[in-house]
Amino acid sequence: MTAVTSAGAAVALAAGTLVALGSVPAQAAAGATLPFTSVEAESATTTGTRIGPDHTQGSLASEASGRQAVRITAGQRVEFTVPRTANALNLAYSVPDGQSGTLNVYVNGTRLSRTLAVTSKYSYVDTGWIAGSRTHHFYDNARLLLGQTVQPGDKVAVESTGTQVTVDVADFEQVAAASGQPAGSVSVTSRGADPSGQGDSTQAFRDAIAAAQGGTVWIPPGDYRITSSLSGVQNVTLQGAGSWYSVVHTSRFIDQSSSAGNVRIRDFAVIGEVTERVDSNPDNFVNGSLGPGSSVSGMWIQHLKVGLWLTGNNDNLVVENNRILDTTADGLNLNGNARGVRVRNNFLRNQGDDALAMWSLYAPDTNSSFDNNTITQPNLANGIAVYGGTDIAVRNNLVSDTNALGSGIAISNQKFLDPFSPLAGTITVDGNTLVRTGAINPNWNHPMGALRVDSYDSAINATVNITNTTVTDSPYSAFEFVSGGGQGYPVRGVTVSGATVRNTGTVVVQAEAQGAATFRDVTATQVGAAGVYNCPYPANSGAFTLTDGGGNSGWSSTWSDCSTWPQPGQSNPQPDPNRNLAKGRPATATGSQDVYTPGKAVDGDANSYWESANNAFPQSLTVDLGSTYAVRRLVLKLPPSSAWGARTETVTVLGSTDGSSFSTVVGAQGYRFDPATGNTATVTLPASTNLRHLRLTVTGNTGWPAGQFSEVEAYLTS
Repeated sequence: MTAVTSAGAAVALAAGTLVALGSVPAQAAAGATLPFTSVEAESATTTGTRIGPDHTQGSLASEASGRQAVRITAGQRVEFTVPRTANALNLAYSVPDGQSGTLNVYVNGTRLSRTLAVTSKYSYVDTGWIAGSRTHHFYDNARLLLGQTVQPGDKVAVESTGTQVTVDVADFEQVAAASGQPAGSVSVTSRGADPSGQGDSTQAFRDAIAAAQGGTVWIPPGDYRITSSLSGVQNVTLQGAGSWYSVVHTSRFIDQSSSAGNVRIRDFAVIGEVTERVDSNPDNFVNGSLGPGSSVSGMWIQHLKVGLWLTGNNDNLVVENNRILDTTADGLNLNGNARGVRVRNNFLRNQGDDALAMWSLYAPDTNSSFDNNTITQPNLANGIAVYGGTDIAVRNNLVSDTNALGSGIAISNQKFLDPFSPLAGTITVDGNTLVRTGAINPNWNHPMGALRVDSYDSAINATVNITNTTVTDSPYSAFEFVSGGGQGYPVRGVTVSGATVRNTGTVVVQAEAQGAATFRDVTATQVGAAGVYNCPYPANSGAFTLTDGGGNSGWSSTWSDCSTWPQPGQSNPQPDPNRNLAKGRPATATGSQDVYTPGKAVDGDANSYWESANNAFPQSLTVDLGSTYAVRRLVLKLPPSSAWGARTETVTVLGSTDGSSFSTVVGAQGYRFDPATGNTATVTLPASTNLRHLRLTVTGNTGWPAGQFSEVEAYLTS
C-alpha cells in the first residue's frame, strides 16, 4: 500500500485532505496508512450548493465528513483537483430516499463512457428499538476504475444527470494490477463458479474450500454470487486478485460457531445487499469464529449489517489493511472471549453502530487491541467502544465525525446483557486523534464527550491510562466522565496525560460521575464555554475530584451553573445573585449515617438530610461550588417537621479556593434551629470572603450526637 504522509494526516484533521500543512505534531499521524487520498467536496470547485456545517441529529450535513457537503442537481457538478497519481475513484454521496440515478464522470473536461451509479437503496435506516435513534445512514459509497491514470493537479468532475445528489468526499487511489493465481491453489472457477455473477457460485466455493484444505482457494477476477453462507472454513486461505477485481456478492459470507482456525482471508471484496438492520439476522461478512491464528487482510467489505461479528475462539486473530464501508450496524465487534486479537490499519466509514467494538459478553475480551485505524462518520454510536474486558489497548487511531449517541472513543461498563465482564487490569488509550467527535445524546438530553469514560452499569475500578490524545473541534466536550445508566456508579483509577485540546464547543472536562481522575500536561486552546463542567448526574450522586498533576493550561475555569448545560461557544454566565450556589453541587463529608449521605444537604429538598457518623465529633461537610465566589450569606436548614425538636449545632465555617488549603471564615458558634421558626439558621460571612470550597465543621449538637443539615445554601447577597 502507498503511504499517506504525515502532512496528509494533518490535512484530514482540518477538512479532509485538500490543503497540505507544514510541520505537525507526532499525534497527527494517528490512523491507518491508506492507499488513497480523500478530497472533501466542500473544498472542491462546484456549481452546486454547499450545505453545513451542522451537528444536528438527523440532518444531511451532520453525517457528512467535515459536517459539510455539496448538493448538485441536473447539470451541476463538483470538480476535484486530483491530489495524487490515481486510476480509481470512490465517491461518498447521498440521494433522496427512494431515488437512484447516475453521475457523469469527467477527466480534464472529457466525459468518460462509464457512469457512476448512485442509489438510496442502502441508506435511510430506521432502528426504532434503539432509544434516541432517528432515521440515519444517509450516505453511501460508489467506486469506479477510471480506465486511465490521472496525475496530481488533474481535474476529475462528477455531474448529476438528473437526480439530486449530495456529494461528500472523493477518494483517489492508484490500484495495482490484478494479482495472478498462486501456484498450487484451487480456483473456484475450476469447481464451477461463475465469474459473470449470473450463476449461483455457492457450491463451487464450498467444493473449492473442501479441495484446498491446508492450501489456497483462488478467487480470480470477476463477480461471484453466493446465496447462502459458508461454514466449516478452517485450515485454508481464501485469496483474490485484489479488492477491486475479485468481488463476491453475498450478504452472509461465513457463518460458523467454531473453527480449528488458521484461516487466511485476503485481497477480494465482499459486497452485500443489506438495506436494513435486523439484529436477529447474521447478515455479516464473518459471523462467529474463524478459529485461532487466523487473519483477514486487504478486504473491501460493504453493504452488510456487520463486517465481522466475532464470537467463540478467535485467539490471536489479526484484522488488518481492510476497508469496511456502509454497514447498517458495527464494523467489527469482538463479542466476548477475544484473546490476543489485533485490529490494525483498517479504514471504516459510515457505520450504523460502533465502528470498532469490544463487548465482553459471556467472557472477557483479553489482551486485545485496536491500533492505527482510521474511522469516519459512524452515524449511530461510537467510533471505538470498549465495553468491559481485561488489559485492552486502543492506540494511535484517528476518529472523526461521530453522530448521534456516540463519542469518538468510549471506555465503558455498559453491559447490555449478562453475563458481562467489567473493565479490569490496565486499559491503555494512547496516541489517538479525535476530530469533530462527540454528540448530543437525546436520551440524556445532554452531550457526550469526544472521549467518554462511562460507569454505566457498574463502577470502573480498572487502571485507565489516557495518554497523548489530540481532540480537535469537538462540538461539545473533550473528556467526559459519566455513569450513563443514571445510577451514579463511580469512575476511579483514571489518568489523563499529554493531551492537546483545540476548539472544544463547550468544556474540556465534563465530569458527571462520582470518582476521580488525575490530569497532567493537558493543554487547551479556544475553549468554548469553560474549562470544567463538574455537576453530578444524577444530582447528588457524588463528587468527581480532578487532581492537578501539573503542566495543565488553558482550562482552569469551571462552569458556574449546574442548572443549565453550556451551549457551544457560550461564555460562562454571571451567577444570579439570588441563586443558591450550593444546590446540586458535589458534596462530601468526613462520614455519614446509613442513607443520610452528603448529597442530601444540597439536593434542594429540605425534608431529606445529611447526618454524620454518630458520637464522633468533629464532623465536616464540604461543598464544591464549582468556581470561586464572593459568598456573603449561608442558610442552614434542618427538616421543617415538628418531629425535629429544637436544637443548637456548633459550627465553624471554613473556605478554600483550591480544595486543599482551608482557612476559617467564621469561627465556631452555636446556631439555633427551631421548627417553630422554620428550623433554619442564617450565617453572615465577612465582606472579604472568596471561596470555592465551603466546609462546615460541626463540633456539637444538643439534639443528636452528630452533624445534621437538610440544606446548605450559599448566596452572593448578604
